[in-house]
Amino acid sequence: MPNQPPPPDKHTRGQRIGVVLFQLGGPDSLDAVEPFLYNLFSDPDIIDFPLARLARRPLARLVARNRAAKVRERYAQIGGRSPIIELTQRQAAALEQELQKTLPARVFVAMRYWHPLTEEVVAEIERNSFDQLVLLPLYPQYSRVTTGSSLNEWNRRYQMAARNHIPVKTIRHYYDHPLYLEALTHNIHQALARFPAGESVHLVFSAHSVPAGIIQEGDPYQHHIEETVRLTMRQGGWPQHPHTLCYQSKVGPGRWLKPMLHTTLESLRAAGARSVLVVPVAFVTDHIETVYEIDVEAREQARELGFTQFEIMPALNDSPRLIGALADLVLRTVN
Repeated sequence: MPNQPPPPDKHTRGQRIGVVLFQLGGPDSLDAVEPFLYNLFSDPDIIDFPLARLARRPLARLVARNRAAKVRERYAQIGGRSPIIELTQRQAAALEQELQKTLPARVFVAMRYWHPLTEEVVAEIERNSFDQLVLLPLYPQYSRVTTGSSLNEWNRRYQMAARNHIPVKTIRHYYDHPLYLEALTHNIHQALARFPAGESVHLVFSAHSVPAGIIQEGDPYQHHIEETVRLTMRQGGWPQHPHTLCYQSKVGPGRWLKPMLHTTLESLRAAGARSVLVVPVAFVTDHIETVYEIDVEAREQARELGFTQFEIMPALNDSPRLIGALADLVLRTVN
């Protein structure tokens, strides 16, 4: 357990704090799938190449149109919308309630690619009065294509709209935060309880992949992921359970971080593994990558490969331990 965060000092105690949670976002209806994809592929932090300023939007429109039917079908299988919106709002409500035990705070949700969009949140913040803002991406491990993209969009929108530039503090990562690791460990323990006692279960930590090129350019994402896995295994104390780190959600033909989840499952089964627990290590909120790619596609693959038991650990969502970690981060940042 980390030390308790210091209580707000006399200068902070009476201040109104605004906290902005950044998340990917997701379509809230099947009709929203194509515009969501358009926003995603229009992101200059993701689509960047020579003359991209001229070609990015037409290319995004084409890619979104071509992918929409397939992606819409996936969302139809998980209820016709992304669960990330409701779950992130629940995280925000729980964090606001926790923070208000100590200081006057409001928590907002800014989605990168669908509503509530960053520009909408900036406008709402401008209608209120805050003494300080804390920016808190819901990506524990930093990458320029996730946290970096959200913060870049915030800076663009806030600089254009803000009338009074109040102090802004930014939390860039928390991949090794003790309470975050405790939340992961707790959820893994709960998921392992679904297996027969004494059985060796292969833990498959799955993270969203990113282009290999950005890692070669110095992006710390892979290192952060590997450290989270190492520290979680050390804290959990599971010598009887082997583990593997893999990646998922690759888009396009380029080189991305590997091995991928589907090839990992094939390799484990060929090596004799019979029981597997997939741990979505980089996802603090359930969305299509967990509830469809893992719990539908990977589960079906595991059945076809002949695994005896396949389970997925739910994302942390609004678990008290994750909310405690986020509150600790905010309180230490404002002091």
